[in-house]
Amino acid sequence: MKAGFAVQLCTRTVAAVFGGYALASAIAIFAAGALPIPRAEAVLSGTYLGFVAYPAVAVWAFAPQSQRRMWQGLLALTVLLAAVGWLLSKRGI
Repeated sequence: MKAGFAVQLCTRTVAAVFGGYALASAIAIFAAGALPIPRAEAVLSGTYLGFVAYPAVAVWAFAPQSQRRMWQGLLALTVLLAAVGWLLSKRGI
């Protein structure tokens, strides 16, 4: 196995495991602030959506695309959902 392939495999694995967890958490934060239902049910619904998103991120991390594009998309989506969810929860909307 070449060193370049090993590094690429390692970074994609990190993206799948930790990036998937971060995105699933961001979805739960967003759902807690955005859904017009009681907060406990909104967090639970967001957690259920996170269970769907986590394996999707794992597949996306190993899809044949550039690593830069994969990391940019994953980080942008995670930060955007977490920030908007946090703002919505602070405003009480």
